[in-house]
Amino acid sequence: MFDYHVHSNFSADCSTPMERSIERAIELGLHEICFTEHIDYEYPDPTIDFDLDLPSYAKKIKQLQQKYQNLITIKKGVELGVQPYLLDRYDQLMKQESFDFVICSMHTADKKDLHSGDFFKGKSQVEAYETYYQELLYCVKNYHAYSILGHIDLVKRYQAEPANHDFTDIISAIFKEIISTGKGIELNTSGVRYGLTNGMPSTDILKLYFDMGGEIITLGSDSHSEQTISFQFKESLELLKQIGFRYIATFDNQSPTFHAIK
Repeated sequence: MFDYHVHSNFSADCSTPMERSIERAIELGLHEICFTEHIDYEYPDPTIDFDLDLPSYAKKIKQLQQKYQNLITIKKGVELGVQPYLLDRYDQLMKQESFDFVICSMHTADKKDLHSGDFFKGKSQVEAYETYYQELLYCVKNYHAYSILGHIDLVKRYQAEPANHDFTDIISAIFKEIISTGKGIELNTSGVRYGLTNGMPSTDILKLYFDMGGEIITLGSDSHSEQTISFQFKESLELLKQIGFRYIATFDNQSPTFHAIK
């Protein structure tokens, strides 16, 4: 079992020390955990600074890798909050830093954050979803220094009603782009934790990815607390197996290793 989306107090929206999540992962019998701390350049909410202290982060990861080396594998990851006009900055960052695993996520669209609801103001549901997916499509066409796409349908988490429109065409275009460039997606189990009927992406989007030939998929709890490490992983592995996926991936220096789903 591998949890490939975990935050700690190195992320601005989390106060959980790394040790607590690691010890919980060991208690649960996980073989590997990957910390994926936030970097969101120019995040619209001025009260949250999603800038990561990279030297301290790298030093801490090395210390914990040594401390727990006989108990669990610990990987150094990052979650990038992309926006179309910031891609050059992220490219420069990736030339300067090294990570085992990089999640490409979009928490902001139209230069407004999803979490506060600002992005949705003045837009119909269809307009909001279209804007979100079009910006994500632009990003994956023009930025490639990442391992997988994070919670691809995150936009749904902030909507009271399910989407009443089919966005298969644009999501297919996103998948066509990432599959052809050797990238993958994650199944982010936090969707259920936030009251959705399933994880992110939803089952129909997972099936679309599989039907289009997508093979690289990771499993992540998006945990901000040790209590949610590997949340709903057993059910998620069963779902992936039912869809047809045979493997989940882990990463080392952004190179995937495939593990059979048993």
